[in-house]
Amino acid sequence: MRFFSTYTWRFLSDKKEIFLTFDDGPTPEITEFVLTELKKYNAKATFFCIGKNIQNHPEIFSKLITDGHSIGNHTQNHLKGWKSETNAYVKNALECEQTITQFNTSTITQKLFRPPYGKIKKNQAKQLIEKGYKIIMWSVLSADFDTTISNEKCLENVLKNTEPGSIIVFHDSVKAAERMKYALPKVLKHFSDKGFVFKAI
Repeated sequence: MRFFSTYTWRFLSDKKEIFLTFDDGPTPEITEFVLTELKKYNAKATFFCIGKNIQNHPEIFSKLITDGHSIGNHTQNHLKGWKSETNAYVKNALECEQTITQFNTSTITQKLFRPPYGKIKKNQAKQLIEKGYKIIMWSVLSADFDTTISNEKCLENVLKNTEPGSIIVFHDSVKAAERMKYALPKVLKHFSDKGFVFKAI
């Protein structure tokens, strides 16, 4: 499934460009920390938001848009595709789409979807693609959500595996906060010093 052609795992690029993504927000304080760090390097990113979190924190969601970042759909309630009936899963994703539209005053030029946990059934993906979605996976997993790894290991996961065109996944969530807050500033500095730019999808 990793090479399933309808999913985007990375971008082919000969330029020094990297695609940072953040899942599970918006989250008070944590998402704002991310925005502050990104701004220091004029970095753009893609935020795969949970619909209920947008509803709970619309003011933070609006900052993502004001700062020029891309928005993606991460379902309304963070559903695990493998454990969800297809129609219910797609309906939940479309509910998130409605939430994004409701709280976003600007025009979304493309529909991006990332399945929570990276788990999605073929039929679920097929229906979302038919509705115009691009399914964005990743080539570099920071594992910031893993409470058993050290801050240093989280950073190492990114530094060792990132190359031009990589899609990196972090989480702006409470669970991931400690490791993400340690790794993200160092990732931004390391690759900026090497002449990389951080782009939104």
